[in-house]
Formats: sequence, structure tokens, C-alpha cells
Amino acid sequence: MEDNLIEKITANRLPHYEPYGWHHWPEHPWLAYQFRRGLGETQEGGGAVSEIFQAASKMIPGDLESWHKEWKHIGDRNWLRGLESEKSNHVRTAMNCFLRAADYYRQAEFFLKPDDPRRLKTFEQMEACSKRFISNLNPPGEAVDIPYENGVSLCGYFVKAPFPEKKQPVLICMGGLDSIKDEMWFMQAHGALQRGIAVLMIDGPGQGGTLRRFGVPNRPDTEVPIGKCIDWLIAREDIDPNRIAIAGSSLGGYYAARAGCYEHRLAACIAHGAVWAITDLWENAGEDHGLAEHIKWVFGRPSMKSAMEKARDFSLDGHLENMKCPFLVMHGGHDVLTVSQSHKVYDYAKSKNIDVTLRLLSEEETGAEHCQHDNPTIGQEILADWLADRFGINQQQLLKSSSSGLY
Repeated sequence: MEDNLIEKITANRLPHYEPYGWHHWPEHPWLAYQFRRGLGETQEGGGAVSEIFQAASKMIPGDLESWHKEWKHIGDRNWLRGLESEKSNHVRTAMNCFLRAADYYRQAEFFLKPDDPRRLKTFEQMEACSKRFISNLNPPGEAVDIPYENGVSLCGYFVKAPFPEKKQPVLICMGGLDSIKDEMWFMQAHGALQRGIAVLMIDGPGQGGTLRRFGVPNRPDTEVPIGKCIDWLIAREDIDPNRIAIAGSSLGGYYAARAGCYEHRLAACIAHGAVWAITDLWENAGEDHGLAEHIKWVFGRPSMKSAMEKARDFSLDGHLENMKCPFLVMHGGHDVLTVSQSHKVYDYAKSKNIDVTLRLLSEEETGAEHCQHDNPTIGQEILADWLADRFGINQQQLLKSSSSGLY
């Protein structure tokens, strides 16, 4: 399977279906990829199919300003409807609106320049939606700040599963280059909560609010920030300190695996989209790369060349053999960014006698896109079932214990 297919313009220039999912603007593959992502997340509550196609119908293909405008329009519409529903005590409708709006604002924010004053404003509008949504969960979710370093805190959301277990297992959920804590509900967290696993969704260094508000870039030794998260978790009385896991999506596949190599309080590790070495992906990428602006921002470097110099330290070579916990590598079999990286990670882990599982999703079952963006539900099912098994959770018994209903 060829890597970096995201740059390829298909022969069919009309909207059509590919092995990796719906391909809306073939001549603008980066936008088509992000659209596919938003479309997939509708099935986890992150939108409505009709609204998303309505927004797309008004966009000028390839025009980033119209991309921002139309996503923000449907975000605003849901935000206002959510507020009105709250006033009428229609809480469930309000929650639905806020969850959709959060994902729409994520899309509206993404292609803005890092220094565009609308970027932080749109990001914080997304956070406002997420906070309103989780505050109405049962039990209520919490917006949290986890002490990190130099006076900076990692922002996150902690949500307990709707089951009576006093000390719950917990999954630390994190994104990668562009996925953030607010998107983790659609990619990892929802499935974990349904199986009795609490979640801590975080923005680590180089991510979300930690980057946007504090200017903190990423770092290769992710065991440090994850260690701070574990410190915060084990200080609570409602989580099981022996059942803490981590999942990282996309570039988070590297972040999670690296943390698992050295933070041995982790009971399980999931690379939701594997990365062996960042330079394998982008070493020769120039300033015209589709994500160059974002890569430079995340790495805190002024050019792609200097960003890739820093990226040389982001490799699992010489580190992965230190992992002691069970390790899942879950990857799309037609991932438009890379498939070879999943095999590199798996083969190396296997050669070092790591308890590793490789799960490649096929075109036939769907979920074959990067991080299962075309079908995030199947991704969450596989990820959360694997983790529930490792945590010894009897799902049938668990469901009988719930009196509050499922999210």
C-alpha cells in the first residue's frame, strides 16, 4: 500500500467513494480528507449529515475562507438552538446541539492561520460547547487543568462512565498533530465510557489549548506530560490506579507509544494510527505541504526544514523495547497518510517480545481511512473492546448494573 496518497488527485474528479471513504472534492484532497472526517463524526453525535452537506454545497471548492464561513454558520446555528433549548429545559436537545456545534467549530477553526485572531476565538467557542455538553452528562463531566510545568496547565475533560463502580478504570485520550481533546469524544472516549471506562481527554504539548493559549510546542518525551496526567488521576479516589491506559490518535500514535515505553504505571497502550518515525512521513516535505503551516506551529519552528530537524527525535527506534504493557496498533488498511508505519511499529514491537496486537481495518468493513475517520464508530468499538478485555470488564454484567442509561 502506497504512503502519502492524500496528495494524489484521483482520475474521477466528481464526488465519489474510495476505499478510504467519501471523497467530496477530488481536486482538493486535503479539504476532502477533513470533510470526510466531519462526515464520519456525525454518527458519534458530531453533526448531522444533512447540515454538513448543506454547508459543503455553499463552499467554494478549495477556498479556505468559505470553508471557515460555512462550518461556523452551522456551528452558530446549533449553538443558538442549544441555548434556546436550555432555556426551555429541553436538556437533551441542547446537549445534542452543543455536541454538533463543538465539532463544527473544530472544522471552522482548523484552516485559519495560527495568528488569525479568529482562531483562538473559534477554538474557545468550541470549548464552550464541549463544556456545556459534558456538564449535563450523568454523572457530570469536569473541565480540568492538570499542572504541567513553568506555570502551565494541560487543559482537559474528565468524564466518569455511567456505572456504579466506585473506582473506575480510565483511558487517557489524546490526539496528534491536529486532533484535540474536544474531538476525542468522537474518536475514542464515547466507546470507552459505554464500556465502563472513565476518560481523561487532554490537550498535550503542541495541541489544542496548550498550544493556542500558552504557545507550548510538542516534545518527543511524552512520558513527561502523561506522567503529570497520571499523577493527577491517582490523586483522585474514584479511579483505579492499576487500570490506567492511554490512546493516541494519528501523531498521537507516536505520543502514546513513547509514553508507554517509560511510564510504567500505564496498564495498556493504544496507537490509534501508528507512527514509527515522523521523518518517515515528512522529512522531504516543503513549505507547500498541505499541513506545513500547522506542522511548524505544533513543532514551534519557523520552517519545515527546522521542524524536521526537531522531528528526528520523534522516533520509536531504541525506545519501543521498553514497553511493558499490552499494546494495540489499530490502523486503517487504506490510510491516506501511511500504512507502512503500522507494520514498522508492529514488526519492531514483535521482535522485542512486546505483547502487541495489530488490527488493520479493510475497505470491506469500512474504517480503512486514517484513524477510521470514515467510520469512527467501528474504530471505537474495536479500540474499546480490546481495552475492556485487558481491564477484565464483563460487558454483559456491566450493562445490567447501570441505572442511568448510556451516553
